[in-house]
Amino acid sequence: MGILDGKVILVAGAGGIGTGLATRYAAEGARIVLGDINTASAEAAVAAIKDAGGEALAIHLDGSDEASATAAVATCVETYGGLDGLHANFAFLGDCDPGAGILELPLEIYDETQRINARGYYLCTRAALPAMIERGAGSIVYTSSAAANASTPAQVAYAMSKAAGQALMRHVATRYGQSGIRANTIAPALTLHPGIAELVPQEMIGWAQAAAAIKSRVGNPEDIAAMGALLLSDQGSYITGQVISIDGGTTMRP
Repeated sequence: MGILDGKVILVAGAGGIGTGLATRYAAEGARIVLGDINTASAEAAVAAIKDAGGEALAIHLDGSDEASATAAVATCVETYGGLDGLHANFAFLGDCDPGAGILELPLEIYDETQRINARGYYLCTRAALPAMIERGAGSIVYTSSAAANASTPAQVAYAMSKAAGQALMRHVATRYGQSGIRANTIAPALTLHPGIAELVPQEMIGWAQAAAAIKSRVGNPEDIAAMGALLLSDQGSYITGQVISIDGGTTMRP
């Protein structure tokens, strides 16, 4: 038995980190609904989970669309009888020009970043909360970023969107704790996975290693999934309202 045995978990966002999350949660005994706007990515991850003996279902999910988020939760309830956990993990990464500050960043990139990263987490949370409250308990985990907690001359829209997600997490933890709902945020720094490993310049990897207290490597999806599994499990039942940095000591906050 794993620490998530019998739980129904919706992972919103497949691909590198999301696939790592879904794989770990399934290995811990959860029944997974994995959704992504790229359905093929979710289906590939689910096929691997099933091959390993896990239970999972792939769906199309546009987290920034209210009807899509509502349908994803309905799939969890109709297929597995309820919803115990949500890990909101998707993001729009259009704000990636290191030379673009607030004066240079096109407004359409700012708007799309907020629509997907901030509004999307908001909509997925609105969709998931009633099912969890009806269940009597639940846990929501949000993937944020070290960018939300650090000063930077670039990525202003991305950092703002990730800070908004942290504010949402604290609202959920405070308002719905009495209903048995917990909410926490994982804030990673550079996280390498096959989808981006070849796209990240070696200089960026070197910079990330130099900035961290742990110098031997940079983060990977398994690092995030290990913490996510704890936060979604009953073993993490007294943890709520927290931003937990999984960044090798790149940031150190009280």
